[in-house]
Amino acid sequence: MSTIAHNMQAVDASILAAAGAAGRARADVQLLAVSKTFPADAVLEAIAAGQSAFGENYLQEALDKIAAIAQALPGRPVEWHFIGPIQSNKTRPIAASFDWVHTVERLKIAQRLSEQRPPELAPLNICLQVNISGEASKSGVAPEELLELAQHVAQLPRLRLRGLMAIPEPESDVAKQRAVFARVRQLAAALGAKGIALDTLSMGMSADLGAAVAEGATIVRVGSAIFGSRKYE
Repeated sequence: MSTIAHNMQAVDASILAAAGAAGRARADVQLLAVSKTFPADAVLEAIAAGQSAFGENYLQEALDKIAAIAQALPGRPVEWHFIGPIQSNKTRPIAASFDWVHTVERLKIAQRLSEQRPPELAPLNICLQVNISGEASKSGVAPEELLELAQHVAQLPRLRLRGLMAIPEPESDVAKQRAVFARVRQLAAALGAKGIALDTLSMGMSADLGAAVAEGATIVRVGSAIFGSRKYE
């Protein structure tokens, strides 16, 4: 068994345990393998071990990797999620090449993604990134501005608003981790009460996966625990 396959088994066991402790089914939590900075060969190893959804931050690196995987495994369904910051001049290739975008924080970006999504493709799945910890250095819409953004994005024709994404400030205390993720869950519930139904909470990474699952995460984004430490960020 390869190191990546072994690591994936360990991550799966962690998700299973966290889901069980929260009274949830393992199938309710999708593992998104964050393959940024790792080569296509590492992605191929993960696919061979049963992984099908991958998260990428850097556009050109991702496009090269998507092409390499498509060439190596023609016809194999692989789900690609863009999870990095989005510049206006990068929206067209993102709209054309990805299945999900987790990092929409401005209406202008959402509008461009909608306009540039090829008509032959299914609507692009969208998560709105929320700056849940209020950090000046972090991307994301402020919680008090979330409703207005969600109402506009939900009306865009080539997008499907699925949920919220958050990257909280690092915290080692599990109770504090859970409190932040609970706020994200509560924001999603508040949108639901306004008629914006969401089914996705993209939250939790290698260090806080358990707390995220306990608070309702449906996608956890795990990189280093699968692929190892990164050489650059």
